[in-house]
Amino acid sequence: MSGTAGDEAAERAKSRRRLLTLAEFVAVAGLIVASLTLYLNWSQRRSEAADKAASASAQRHERGRLDLAATVEGDGRRLTLRDPNHDIQDVVIAFPTKSGIARQAPVGDPVIDADPIAGPMLALTDGQADTREGRLPVLITTRYWDGDSARTVSGLYDLIWSTHGRLLRGRTLRLEGLRLRDRNGTVAKLDAAWTARQP
Repeated sequence: MSGTAGDEAAERAKSRRRLLTLAEFVAVAGLIVASLTLYLNWSQRRSEAADKAASASAQRHERGRLDLAATVEGDGRRLTLRDPNHDIQDVVIAFPTKSGIARQAPVGDPVIDADPIAGPMLALTDGQADTREGRLPVLITTRYWDGDSARTVSGLYDLIWSTHGRLLRGRTLRLEGLRLRDRNGTVAKLDAAWTARQP
């Protein structure tokens, strides 16, 4: 009888140990799940913060980027340069070294004047058709305001031109527009573009 009672007591103790082990297992599993959930939440918040920072940086870069547009004025005698998002302080327009066209640095409004370009370009295209079109690579260095910060950028552009015959006075050159070629323009790139596309 005492053996049976002892067996039952041992069985109950063993069962309690099993329950205790199961309870410990459940507690440890719960702790692991809670830790994993905490890590995933932290990781997600960190990822969202990084995405927001990248988005804000991209927006600042987009707002700070200069986008020059040209308006034809005076029947093609000049192009007025502007950027709808920035106040342009001044521009310097450099032409290919071998083109014979002098650099322009307008004091007032940012413009490209056709008069200094006309003589060399008409001489280069002399003997060809009176009416023709072409592109002249130019390096435009622009100083502008981005909020409270002054910035300076140099871009390589194509100055679009056309020539037209006149009844008594030979040919005339007209400026038609401006197209961006490279946001990071240099004199070397300017001269290489001229060599590749000389009229």
